[in-house]
Amino acid sequence: MKVFMIGEAAHHKEKLAAFLKTPCEIVALPREAASSSEFDSAIGRDDIVVSLRFARKDGPAPAFRLLHVPGAGLDGIDMASLPAGCTVCNVFEHEIPIAEFVLAAMLQWEIRLDELRGSFSTDRWPDVYRARVPHGEIYGKTLGLIGFGRIGRTIARRARAFGMRVIALDAMPSAPGDLADAVLPPSGLPELLADADFLVVSCPLTEQTRGLIGADQFRAMKPSAVLINVSRAPIVDEAALYDALSRRTIAGAFLDVWYGYPTGSDDRVPPSRFRFEELPNAFCTPHSSAWTSSLPERRYAFIAQNIDRLRAGEPLVNVVRAPSQNA
Repeated sequence: MKVFMIGEAAHHKEKLAAFLKTPCEIVALPREAASSSEFDSAIGRDDIVVSLRFARKDGPAPAFRLLHVPGAGLDGIDMASLPAGCTVCNVFEHEIPIAEFVLAAMLQWEIRLDELRGSFSTDRWPDVYRARVPHGEIYGKTLGLIGFGRIGRTIARRARAFGMRVIALDAMPSAPGDLADAVLPPSGLPELLADADFLVVSCPLTEQTRGLIGADQFRAMKPSAVLINVSRAPIVDEAALYDALSRRTIAGAFLDVWYGYPTGSDDRVPPSRFRFEELPNAFCTPHSSAWTSSLPERRYAFIAQNIDRLRAGEPLVNVVRAPSQNA
């Protein structure tokens, strides 16, 4: 049994090897292997592919046993391209740093620590002290969560510790418990938009959520509201977002996910059709909310455990697609 690690996953070859109990050959493949059949002849029926992306447009994919996505999102996987006998699993562990990122974003918006630091001067200390401007606080503010799964709940747990009011929207609403004041069905979006001081996009990208937040939704939000997108950019309409920030329809946004990504080693793809980073009320980061030094350790330990389960004939964890019975 071989494990083929494609693109970014290949950088973690040694981590996976260190956690694996099952002896197997680990093969690193370039990013292009996710979309090209050039390397398919090396992949066998009992092998495993680890990749954030997979699609075949130039012919059928080779038969292999397991595609393990080293992340939670599945929008980079073309399920129709996969062989019928292939199981697909994903992995989480990113909810912890994403929740910390969201809390940091809200605290940054209210406290503006960088501005406070920049205003300090020994030479002008008496004047600086006397001219202090009050900053905000997140205590008592309303956090609106679009999506109340693993990420949304982890954010809510931390927000509650800061004394925030939490309202969530979810496709499968349940009792809020201690984590939220209310969990609304999708039809409750207008209520969520009207109440939220901070609106966090934490739901998956699906046909139902693509373009969920557009011009009408921005107009329904408070002018003082702040959008934080840590999920997938196309959930928010690109042009409507730029217009809402430019016109100050909403106060600001923290954008960690984008509309364009490089797929090859050398391609130059802009993150958006618009220069969001030039807007003073847009805080733009390079899809790094979950990108911590500890995340790969947790993720590849999980993937190694699933590979060991596969070899031992035990049930896999986080199965998102089981193999076809006709395979």
